[in-house]
Amino acid sequence: MFVFRLLIRASLLYSSLLLLHACKKIEDPANKQQTLFFIDYRHLAGGSDGIAVMELDPESPDFGKILHKTELGKGVLPHHLYFNRDEKRLFTTALGGSYLYELKMEWNHEGYPVIYQVNPVNTGGNTVGEDIFFTRNGQYWVTFMGGKGGIRDGSVGVFNAQNNQLIKTISASVDEHPDKFIMYPHGISMYEDKGLAMVTSTIHPDLTSGLGNTCTLIDIHTFDIIKTYRVADSAKDLSSPVEVLLLRNEYPPYALANTMIGGDIWMAPYNAEAHQYGEFKRILKGATKGLGWALEFYIADDKLLYVSFGQPGKILVFDLNFLPELRQVRTLPADKGAHHMAFFKTKSGRSVVAVQNNLLNLPDLNAGTIDVVDINTGEKLGTVDMRNKYQLLPESIEGTLGKAHYMHH
Repeated sequence: MFVFRLLIRASLLYSSLLLLHACKKIEDPANKQQTLFFIDYRHLAGGSDGIAVMELDPESPDFGKILHKTELGKGVLPHHLYFNRDEKRLFTTALGGSYLYELKMEWNHEGYPVIYQVNPVNTGGNTVGEDIFFTRNGQYWVTFMGGKGGIRDGSVGVFNAQNNQLIKTISASVDEHPDKFIMYPHGISMYEDKGLAMVTSTIHPDLTSGLGNTCTLIDIHTFDIIKTYRVADSAKDLSSPVEVLLLRNEYPPYALANTMIGGDIWMAPYNAEAHQYGEFKRILKGATKGLGWALEFYIADDKLLYVSFGQPGKILVFDLNFLPELRQVRTLPADKGAHHMAFFKTKSGRSVVAVQNNLLNLPDLNAGTIDVVDINTGEKLGTVDMRNKYQLLPESIEGTLGKAHYMHH
């Protein structure tokens, strides 16, 4: 009996030690978890596309190491990663496959997240998922660049954020409604306090059948289209707006849009009396700075605006305190196809941005790297060559602890 009690006590002690050890293994890496990132990737060697977890602190011995991979399938082409409002659930849109996925994740005892379940979301026939915006009223809106598959198509899906059920598909043909239409929508942004959403018209998903040159304003309560704005010099100028950012919170209420063709930035003021935006005017011409393919808007914790330019691969940084003047404060280096960004601090406390350099594997826009750059000095601290190291192309990037920016779209 005495021996039996000793064995029980020893077993309990051993279990307690195992639990303490497990907790310690989770606790120890906590300081570096902010330097781990989800990377949507395309497989270049015929394998499945998916999502990787990668260490991106150049001061870490694991810099550039893939800690975990989740496969989504061949040809899925995951495209943009998003956390929901409370940063508890992770989603990715996709250009193929089921076009939209919820990713169930948990943290393991090694201190990094593992996606243990991939749930395709029923998009109701909407194709080619692009951007997502999560609203305060329990919805999320998704742009579908392919719409229901037509040549001049496109749609916006409104989903219940709790159960992923499609609530409404917003669409309107340019042929039937030339002043209020949605075509090839890619970017989306909202100013919820004013009840407004805006989407861009970019390019047909096959990249050859058509280009857009507009942004469309939508009432987020009624789902009605209010107005379609030209973001170009003329109707024949197919500028291909990529992203739109409706400035909100502490910022003056301007709408910003960037364009692939020309690499320009356009801006429209908010008209409170009309309860809509005024006309767009170009405020930066990329060609005058040797830049093309303006791709993304981010505002970091320093409250500066970061804009990526795929050619030749640069990040321009602007101070928004001088609007309507867009005052540039610095330029940061990147590689060809400079695209999505994520902001964090290294172990020593340096404020950096990780820049994902690739756009759809297009020529001269597909470096296939991730650069980590000091946002204050512009020093490039490290580069992960995913193309050559892993035979993978990075498609987008997001933090593993939540949104790695102050404001995106």
